[in-house]
Amino acid sequence: MKVLVACEESQEVCKAFHALGHEAYSCDIQEPSGGHPEWHILGDALEAVKGGSVITMDGQGHEVGKWDLLIAHPPCTYLTVTGNRWFNTGRYGEKAVRRLQLREEAAAFFMAFVNADVCKIAVENPVGYMSTRYRKPDCIIQPYEFGHHARKKTCLWLKGLPALRPTNIVDAGDILPGGYSVGASADSAKDETGKILRWNDPRTAKARSKTFPGIAKAMAEQWGGDARGGMT
Repeated sequence: MKVLVACEESQEVCKAFHALGHEAYSCDIQEPSGGHPEWHILGDALEAVKGGSVITMDGQGHEVGKWDLLIAHPPCTYLTVTGNRWFNTGRYGEKAVRRLQLREEAAAFFMAFVNADVCKIAVENPVGYMSTRYRKPDCIIQPYEFGHHARKKTCLWLKGLPALRPTNIVDAGDILPGGYSVGASADSAKDETGKILRWNDPRTAKARSKTFPGIAKAMAEQWGGDARGGMT
């Protein structure tokens, strides 16, 4: 299969599909942290989703034609329910008005992936605005259903794909006061040297947005299959 993983700099999902023999590419406006620039399209994901000829960061061109599968991770900053309090115009005035505008722009970006000309589509986001702005997700998954001791609800809106099935249900691990999950939202983001990053460091959001490897593996296995044996 020819797979585009949009808005993915971690390359977790991209690498999982490559491991099963698929022609997969990640795409983001950021350079990848996954170690494979030769699989990464640096630039606008909405341009990449059109297919045709794409160029990866190593300068190589690839004729992909039409994508077989699109997995998109559009930014959730203005779409998640955790930010709802900041949309109160009575309390936050012009700042809230601006955030409402940014939320609609984020929703339009989300919908561009939903409506892409691809037969199989999965769009991922936390619980939030799109459940009412668009529709309820086709399934909601948790890391602990895929071998990770953590809670982090993730919604999947699907087209031409089955709901993702749990592969290894484990205990959810420790939950701190306030509902923060150790292994996900409660963990301190760290840089490559192990130094703890401040909450407002741009790298913190990047670290927290990475797809859990168990979930990425399940996507590749259940939505792609093992292409090395001829099964797609």
